[in-house]
Amino acid sequence: MLIYKILTADQWAAWQASGTFTGAPIDLADGYIHTSTAQQAQETADKHFAGQDGLVLAALDADHFGDALKWEVSRGGALFPHIFRPIALAEVVWARPMPLVDGKHQLDFG
Repeated sequence: MLIYKILTADQWAAWQASGTFTGAPIDLADGYIHTSTAQQAQETADKHFAGQDGLVLAALDADHFGDALKWEVSRGGALFPHIFRPIALAEVVWARPMPLVDGKHQLDFG
C-alpha cells in the first residue's frame, strides 16, 4: 500500500540534496512525519496547502516502515499514517508535481 507525503518545492529540493527527510515544520513540532492515504491526500492538500504552488507528492511504501509507521486517529476520526523516523530519499517510490489548476491541486497517483 502506498502512502503520500505532500512537500513544498523547497522541502523536496532539500530532501534530494541531503538524502534524508526529517520532516516539515509541523512534523518536527508533532514528533512524527504526517502522511496521507490516497483517499485523504486531496483533503490534506486543500486544508493545509491551499493556494500554494510548486508542491510535490511523494509516494512511500507503507509496508517498508514496519513499527515506525503508526495509524492514528486524526481529522474526522479517520486513521492517518504517521511515520516516527526520518525517511531516506531511496525510500521514495515516486514523486510527482501537484499543479495548481483553478485554485485546486491536481494529484496524479499514476
